[in-house]
Amino acid sequence: MTAGPLVMTGTTGFLGWHVRVLARALGLGDPVPVTRSGLADTEKLAGLLSGADRVLHVAGVNRGEADIGNRRPAELLAAALRRCATPPKKVVFANSVQAGNGTEYGTGKAVAAATLAEATRWSGSDFQDVRLPNLFGEHGRPHYNSVVATFCRQLADGGTPQVHQDRELDLLHATDAAALLLGVDLPGAGRVRCGVGELRDRLQRIARCYARGEIPELTGRFDVRLFNTYRSHHFPAGTPCRLPRHSDVRGDLIEAVKVHGGGGQTFVSTSRPGVTRGRHFHLAKVERFLVLRGEAEIRVRRLLHDEVTTFRVAGDRPAFVDMPSMWAHDITNVGDGELLTLFWSNEVFDPGLPDTYPEQVSP
Repeated sequence: MTAGPLVMTGTTGFLGWHVRVLARALGLGDPVPVTRSGLADTEKLAGLLSGADRVLHVAGVNRGEADIGNRRPAELLAAALRRCATPPKKVVFANSVQAGNGTEYGTGKAVAAATLAEATRWSGSDFQDVRLPNLFGEHGRPHYNSVVATFCRQLADGGTPQVHQDRELDLLHATDAAALLLGVDLPGAGRVRCGVGELRDRLQRIARCYARGEIPELTGRFDVRLFNTYRSHHFPAGTPCRLPRHSDVRGDLIEAVKVHGGGGQTFVSTSRPGVTRGRHFHLAKVERFLVLRGEAEIRVRRLLHDEVTTFRVAGDRPAFVDMPSMWAHDITNVGDGELLTLFWSNEVFDPGLPDTYPEQVSP
């Protein structure tokens, strides 16, 4: 695990955000950012890089001028590395498996890797060329980051994704890519091979099931991450999601959670007036809140952002709120009496791997 200063380019991009989130979860702190203008100031950048434990070069482009857009940032970083008083211990490049494939993008990535390799040979830093496959994950940009983001956005908007070329894809969740760049091990991390048509079909099943307020079949790690990716494009539409109350002379019945192909864990808590629970986030765990009695405010905030979204819920108007992965969340009893809340998660709590990280909702 990184023990000293961590410096990173591309902090505001899709992969950069996932790196920062994972670093936060692991207690590594927020990487020191290198902005686009910061790359152009060689002397200042050299001072920033000097003595760093790890430099992550994530900045680049997927579209447009893909050659110069990937080559030029590496040239600027290399120039600063040559001027460091104390070279960083390790320089890690977020490369692509497409490097050197003859396309403009592949050429730019290959040249960038060669440029950084030469600079680190001169400076004495350890260079790591991480060749990443197709990345997907929460908050990816449609028609830019991956076909997964495109399909998720189309489905969330009520559209029907089209498969123009059904080929096999090597997919890697952005959190797993972040772990490779940070040099940490995540249980179960790895690539998944999936055809474009199969991917479309999986996401369509997820969307149809979730449109009914039900949890789709989550039989493996890949399913959970696809579901969370889809939810990031769906949220906060339809939140809170109202549940029908079935009443007769005996009383009321509410179908809180319908799970296909799995159980997970359900528990109930009580909270006195003014008490707040939560104040944490999850990297992957799916979690549902349902107030059964009393009144509450559920607040959520996307990590590394400032905007807080608040939902008012009450037991006499049953509605669930599903917590988005990588969003801080809490629930507060804002009523005069006791709050009774049902919680469901897709996995049984494991104290050794809790996937629960402290985080205040208010930034």
